[in-house]
Parts: sequence; C-alpha cells; structure tokens
Amino acid sequence: MPSTLVIQSHRKPLPFNWMTACLRSVKDWADDNAYDYRFIDDSLFDCLDADLRQKLGAQKVIASDLARLIHLQRSLEEGYDCVLWCDADFLVFDPQNFIVPESEYALGREVWVQGGGSGKLRAYRKVHNAFLMFRRGNSFLDFYVDSAQRLLQLNQGGIPAQFIGPKLLTAIHNIVVCPVLETAGMLSPLVMRDLLAGQGKALSLFLEKSSHPLAAANLSASLCFAEGFSESEMVRLIEALQAGNLPG
Repeated sequence: MPSTLVIQSHRKPLPFNWMTACLRSVKDWADDNAYDYRFIDDSLFDCLDADLRQKLGAQKVIASDLARLIHLQRSLEEGYDCVLWCDADFLVFDPQNFIVPESEYALGREVWVQGGGSGKLRAYRKVHNAFLMFRRGNSFLDFYVDSAQRLLQLNQGGIPAQFIGPKLLTAIHNIVVCPVLETAGMLSPLVMRDLLAGQGKALSLFLEKSSHPLAAANLSASLCFAEGFSESEMVRLIEALQAGNLPG
C-alpha cells in the first residue's frame, strides 16, 4: 500500500466547470508522487451521527469541516503513514515546489486581503483547512476532532460558517503556533481580480504579507460566485497561475 493518501470531496455534478481543472491538478500531483488518491461525493457526510447532521441541517460547510477530519483519522487507522486533504477548489499550479513537509502535521496558510475603513486594504494572516496534512502518530488530529465535536455539541445558537474550520484553527494556531505549509495558500477575490489585471494594490499587499511564494492555493469557489467571477475569468486565472504568472 502506498504510504500517503490524498482525499478530496464534492457533490456531483460540480457547480462550476473550472473546478475540474483544480481537481485534476491535485490528482496529477498525487499521481506524480505515487500517492493514493480518493475522491468522495456526498457520502463524505455518512460518518457524522444522525443528531449532529440534523443539528447542522443545510450547513454543509461546517459538516464538511468535521467530516474531512474523521475521514483523515480513519485513513490513518487503515494503515496510511500520511494523509492529506485538499478542497475541490484547491489548485496545485507549481507541483514541483508543492512538497509535503516532514512535520507531524501541517495546515494551510491564509493571507486574506480585503477592504478596510477609509478605503484602505487590510491583510489578515491566518491558517486554513483547505489543505491539511497529518502523519500517523501526530499529536494534533485527535485533539482537533474532539474539540470540534464538543464545540458543535455545546453550541446552542447560530453557527458561523468557519466555526470549526479556519476560525478554530487560527485561534489554536495563535496560541500554540501550529506547523504551516506556507506554499499552500488561499486567494481572496480582491487578489484574484488583481491577478487577472496583472497588478494591483491588493496583490502587492498579499505578496508583502506572504512569507513564501505559493505553489498551490484555494480559489474560494463560493466567494468567486458571490463576487461575480465568470467561468471564463476563472479559467484565465487558473491558466495564468499554471503558467507561473503569480509574482513572487
């Protein structure tokens, strides 16, 4: 059995055609490195108990944030030495420099650029769960699963979309300084607009606050749709990233 497994998931059919290129990029990267690859459809959620699924209702993002952890946990129990998660809108555009770290586990890096007061841009440096890596015997995954489950059980009000994902991970990271794969990034809509234009203040701020050049990035499909990105714009963005047109 190959010692490393890459997992991705999304409902079928995909909501946007451009996501096919993202999935293919991860599958090709996995194949090139002789990693096992597993794609899961909505059966991803079968691992959640009925009470929790009913509580979360239509909040699929939160359900996915927990379900991915359980699948990663179970895959380590299957016998894999290393397991990775990549979101379905995660693009590997520089595969030679997208290297699994030697650490026990790793989270993705988020440098989120958005508008602030008085028209100024602000960059928020966080971590994300669009990329996750855990090795057998790591000290973090079981703790993370237990913490996420307890928080969901205790919550009696509205649950923010990133409650047990980036919000929880960033809170933990700010205290204990988790290992982060700096090349596994995330692009906000403002940064993507500047990438399409070839330059811009949001892109400049993003590069200033990023400690390493990216080799892969989450393209935030739901926000792209909300911000009005067209299919052709997303295809152009993907082609530009794959051609190495992200300034370093």
